[in-house]
Amino acid sequence: MTRVAYVSTYVPKKCGLATFTYHLRQAVHAAKEWREKDPVIVLHDGETDGSRDPLLWLLRRDSEKDYGKMAHKINHSDIEVVSLQHEFGIFGGEAGRHILHFIRELKKPLVTTFHTVFEHPREPYASIQREIAERSARIVVMNRKAISYLHRSFGIPEDNIVFIPHGTPEPDAERRLTFREQLGWADRKVLMTFGLLGRGKGIELILKVLPEVVKKVPHVLYAIVGQTHPEVKKWEGEKYREELKAMIEETGIGENVVMIDRYMEENDLVRHITACDVYVTPYPGLEQITSGTLAYAVGLGRPVLSTPYCYAQDLLADEPGLLIPAEDEALWRERIVSLLTNEVMLQDVVRKMKRLGQTMHWPNVGHEYLRLLTEVGRHGKAIRSV
Repeated sequence: MTRVAYVSTYVPKKCGLATFTYHLRQAVHAAKEWREKDPVIVLHDGETDGSRDPLLWLLRRDSEKDYGKMAHKINHSDIEVVSLQHEFGIFGGEAGRHILHFIRELKKPLVTTFHTVFEHPREPYASIQREIAERSARIVVMNRKAISYLHRSFGIPEDNIVFIPHGTPEPDAERRLTFREQLGWADRKVLMTFGLLGRGKGIELILKVLPEVVKKVPHVLYAIVGQTHPEVKKWEGEKYREELKAMIEETGIGENVVMIDRYMEENDLVRHITACDVYVTPYPGLEQITSGTLAYAVGLGRPVLSTPYCYAQDLLADEPGLLIPAEDEALWRERIVSLLTNEVMLQDVVRKMKRLGQTMHWPNVGHEYLRLLTEVGRHGKAIRSV
């Protein structure tokens, strides 16, 4: 059975990539039906949880020489293939440049999952991503649009790029009513947004349309879930959150909005998403290539409404009615009210999301990754499935 080494941040770090890698490793391990687990090369900044797990190989993010040492360790191990989870911000050096030292020294085949892909890449990111792509036996993307972006920008053959959807938990629909009761949402129609709070999430859009929605759906509740982004907090404290609170007060919708200001472990996040009626990602920027939160909502079978940013366009390509331009406030009001007042329409969207979400559940994603990693590990390249 193919031995894999993952390179990423890892739990208990409070980071989306760490959570993703944890679930990916678990899903691939389950697909293997093999007792022995694979190691993780864990990026850290000098502070660790004190874990003595021999399968967690610690790599100091800001020590360039350690990247080469880790590559040599892998080269002299029984590892057959390396799964690199790439996001620019997690590696040391300008734009995460230290990871190049690792892949230049690595002698084992490399499969890279790009969590960020730019339509028009600029320096210093472009040259780094180009080299990683060129040195990878295969590249995994979670957005089909990213295939053409990488091909056009770097000349990477499209056959070397594999689409595998963002993994998600499996839904627990039977507990939905219990979750709603636990959260005090049993008698409310709940809209929800989740993520690190910061400008550019489009929350103002929902707050602007909410007064008119309340007239049609008096018991609506908009749940804004998540802590302030640490970089935002560093620069301006809680100024943005206070601005949103002022906007809520000025428009008289205080009874229809709740701001849940805390970090959520995954089980708690799943509970909240499962309990909501409609999940919204009203992002005004259109370039975002992936969204773990939108993926989770669809994977958990919840109805969604979104602006047509890059990931939402790809994920919801067969459901264009769920995509609404950020500037069309009237259409946002209309779609929200329709879903919250028309149970037949709402359940139709639920069924569509469940069908789409089945392809995204971790067991399915784990099997797809295992197939790819096994082929690359055995042959140094993957055999394209027909």
